[in-house]
Amino acid sequence: MTSPLITPAELAALDGPTVLDVRWRLGGPPGLDFYREGHIEGAVYCDLDTDLAAPPSGGGRHPLPEAEAFQSAMRRLGVSDGRPVVVYDDAGATIAARAWWTLRYFGHQDVRVLDGGLPAWIEAGLPTTKEVPRPAEGDFTARPGGMPALTADEAAALAGQGVLLDARAGERYRGEVEPIDPAAGHVPGAVSAPTTENVGPDGRFLTADALRARFAGLGVREGVPTGAYCGSGVTAAHEVLALELAGLPAALYVGSWSDWVSTPTRPIATGL
Repeated sequence: MTSPLITPAELAALDGPTVLDVRWRLGGPPGLDFYREGHIEGAVYCDLDTDLAAPPSGGGRHPLPEAEAFQSAMRRLGVSDGRPVVVYDDAGATIAARAWWTLRYFGHQDVRVLDGGLPAWIEAGLPTTKEVPRPAEGDFTARPGGMPALTADEAAALAGQGVLLDARAGERYRGEVEPIDPAAGHVPGAVSAPTTENVGPDGRFLTADALRARFAGLGVREGVPTGAYCGSGVTAAHEVLALELAGLPAALYVGSWSDWVSTPTRPIATGL
């Protein structure tokens, strides 16, 4: 199976991929501003909030988009079924992984994440541009179900029967702070596994062996049902990507904490 990661040199040599720039900042400024300042030649800006998610609702801050809406967005960005897609950001793949997961969920068979993102591309001496391309309409067809996903009830059950990883920062997991959602804490039985520990200081993913060792220490092993969640289903996709690199399949609770706390009767745990 092709690795879900691609290096800058491999991307530079790739023939005719669709490249999506998925830069984004929680609370702003808009990722489009960064894109306009410079991006990989041919890359098209993909907006997390409008292209990779439905509007915020009771299902969380970044619910899964409807198939028709996602298909329309991807076709507008030039995505086609038979053409490879490469996604990147400038934040250790924490945003690009959501694009990778969503495209995979809706059936695209060849999606890769630029390891190290735009900083790695620039470090490799490869050029950027401010020119905004006009991609031809793609022919991507959205087919839901290509990646395993969890509902709130399924996530709760998994926390007791397998391993449910909480990809947020440790202080949010412990309930010490909650800067975004209305309640602090974690899903009872979930294990703290911040995504920052999936990558090195350079923003590149750890080796498969190092990731396997990391997840083994959290109770994840072959044959153990595993899932991940975060605040709104973005950085948890990064956890799923890291698990795939380690050879460990996992499901994503897309609604994540923002969905969990939207129902006041759901239990909340704090501390370790």
